[in-house]
Amino acid sequence: MAQMRRQSLVKFDAPLCETIVESPKPQGREVLVRIERCGLCHSDLHIQDGYADLGGGKKLDTTRGMVLPFTLGHEIAGVVDEVGPDVDKALIGAKRAVFPWIGCGQCRDCQNGDENLCAKQRFLGVSIDGGFATHVLVPDAKYLLEYDPLPVNVAATLMCSGVTAYGALKRLVDRPRQRNILLIGLGGVGMMGLSFAGAMFKQPISVADLSPAARETALKNGASVAYDPSEADIVKRILKETDGGFDEVVDFAGNEKSMAFAMAVLARGGKIVVSGLMGGNFSVPMVQWIYKRMTIEGFMVGTLAEGHELMALARAGKLKPTPMQEEPMADAQKWIDQLRAGKVVGRIMLKN
Repeated sequence: MAQMRRQSLVKFDAPLCETIVESPKPQGREVLVRIERCGLCHSDLHIQDGYADLGGGKKLDTTRGMVLPFTLGHEIAGVVDEVGPDVDKALIGAKRAVFPWIGCGQCRDCQNGDENLCAKQRFLGVSIDGGFATHVLVPDAKYLLEYDPLPVNVAATLMCSGVTAYGALKRLVDRPRQRNILLIGLGGVGMMGLSFAGAMFKQPISVADLSPAARETALKNGASVAYDPSEADIVKRILKETDGGFDEVVDFAGNEKSMAFAMAVLARGGKIVVSGLMGGNFSVPMVQWIYKRMTIEGFMVGTLAEGHELMALARAGKLKPTPMQEEPMADAQKWIDQLRAGKVVGRIMLKN
């Protein structure tokens, strides 16, 4: 019987361990994919911790219903090894990216194509075993996307940081006022957002990040201005330079400081899309909300349809590559620690 190696979460708030089990046998429309690459994402850290930060010392328990050992990882690309009896055998050997945001398939949201909103979701690496392993069992062949001629690393990251950045930006595309746009937080998702924004918007793209290395990378990758939110009187300077602030802001960090900054530099009638999950609490005076006539929308991941849209854009050569580095799958914990310490620019790709 074929074996599968996994970098498993065996206890919350503890390092990953290697576990070895028999490879699962695909049933029905299931597909077994041999993993070539799996990206390391910030949300993997929250799942390992077992909680999300609600601010003010409060925590949201995220361990409920999770069975350990558990395999993290949701930015997956690989080769189809085996298929269930209801799937065309011609798929075996095909190189595919895996869309991980899988719903129950039955509820109102899933029927509507909004599987990312499903309450009974089966997200790979979040609620069912994911990609820090040699293989992953995908619930249905329809979640496999062809990615040729893209490099395998790009294909894998498109399915999480890619579809998140793309979906968040897409929520700003149809707004009547689009003088300018600001992206806050240039981690893996933010850097990807920067590369997409160039293809999706005509206006100049400004960015903000506390890290000088991230700001420098952003300027080399198409940002027109890079701000340091910790600089003295930065808000005053931005309001002056932008003639009243930004019409559109995406907060890829999603913490108290990033949101306070987003609010401070938002123009009247502007919109903030919050797509980061760093946590904490955010409050705004009602009067300011009304006076500014502003919109705030929370956004997590895109739909399968948006995954296909993004893949088509990427395969047509419309997107600039983002910084990535390959590391061995066995070193997953080492790179989780590096990411936690804020020592990673771009995306870490774990390789089997």
